[in-house]
Amino acid sequence: MRRNRSLICPFVMIALAIFLSVSAQAQTPTPSPSPKSLESEFFKNILRDQKAIWTAPLHLHRVDAKWMIPAGIGAMALFTTDRITGDEIGESERQVKASQVVSYAGSIYGIGAIVTTFYLVGRNRNDDRARETGILTAEAAIDSIIVGGALKGITQRARPLDGRERSEFFDGGSSFPSGHSIQAWSAAAVIANEYHDRKLVQVAAYGIASAVSVARFTQHKHYLSDVVAGSAAGYFIGQYVYHAHHRDLSVTQSRWPTIVPQYDRHARQYGVGLTWSF
Repeated sequence: MRRNRSLICPFVMIALAIFLSVSAQAQTPTPSPSPKSLESEFFKNILRDQKAIWTAPLHLHRVDAKWMIPAGIGAMALFTTDRITGDEIGESERQVKASQVVSYAGSIYGIGAIVTTFYLVGRNRNDDRARETGILTAEAAIDSIIVGGALKGITQRARPLDGRERSEFFDGGSSFPSGHSIQAWSAAAVIANEYHDRKLVQVAAYGIASAVSVARFTQHKHYLSDVVAGSAAGYFIGQYVYHAHHRDLSVTQSRWPTIVPQYDRHARQYGVGLTWSF
């Protein structure tokens, strides 16, 4: 009976996690121009994100079945083979140290370093894109931590090294979903969208996020379903944050007034126009 429950419950939870993120992506609002800076709206935007993510199921439509059904089938396949694949990789110890090093990129410290670098470089060089990348990456990471933490608390899945209870749900564990994966992919999605015109940046962002996800499995910290669910949720959270709060950087505001000469030769009228955005 316990094994049956361990198959049914995770299927429900993984489907919930995936369609929450997919629906959030589908429901992405068109950003509206705001006179307030992203810094001043930072915490309010996080609250808005959480509301959008957790209420997404209320806005599902029949067309969403094309995402939910394949995701559910794939999730079931992963869950039924998790213990087998986990035990197989658990027999190898050679890659553990390297995997631990790679995992740092998806940790709070790793994401924090990325956020700080983008933001400070953007402020120092007056680079609006880099500054916004830092802010939105931080926002997506916090959203991911909240969502991942909530799902971990609900599912309480035992990790691969937790002995006989490994892979079981509701046993006080914290395996599902992978926190490093959800954070790494949320950051990667924001960065890739911000630098959509630079393929190398996109490849690097998604490549590092993929490496982090794989490393969490090869380090014996998570099962395949944990990292896949975390990666999917992180990706769509990052997509949502970018599209919801991205500002049009093609129009920049100056701190100084713009003076433009104006004249009408036929009416013999001459003057100047003064424009000052602040």
